[in-house]
Amino acid sequence: MKFSLVAALVVVLAVAHGTEAVSLVKRDVKSEVDRITQVINDMSASITTATQDLVEKVKALEVTNTAQTYVEDSRAKILPLVEKVQAEAAKLQEQVKPFITNIEEQMKPVTDNFNAQVKPLTDNFQGQVKPLTDLVEKFFQQVMDQTKALLPPQ
Repeated sequence: MKFSLVAALVVVLAVAHGTEAVSLVKRDVKSEVDRITQVINDMSASITTATQDLVEKVKALEVTNTAQTYVEDSRAKILPLVEKVQAEAAKLQEQVKPFITNIEEQMKPVTDNFNAQVKPLTDNFQGQVKPLTDLVEKFFQQVMDQTKALLPPQ
């Protein structure tokens, strides 16, 4: 009877342990499933964020490429116009060059004559002003000397 009682007790303990183990396993599975679900949600959020960042970078790159293409297209359209304007400017300069040379040749005698008439006047003016400037310079020197004489010695 003791043996059957011990056996029954062992069976009851085994059944209790088995049901407890099953419930423990169920609890572990639920927590593992929750943890795996959280990891998958985190990965999904990370992938979504990375994808959005990548899309924004691609859009920015597309805008940059579009702007660069626009600049290059505009440059390609303007370059012939610039070359044409430069060619026309060179032609105009060549056409105006004889005219400017002619004016310079016509003005040279006038400027030479003007210089020839003005030079004696400026020389005469400088000759008349020189004594006056020397006199003013001497006057200021006397004023300086007298001012120094009035100051007490140091």
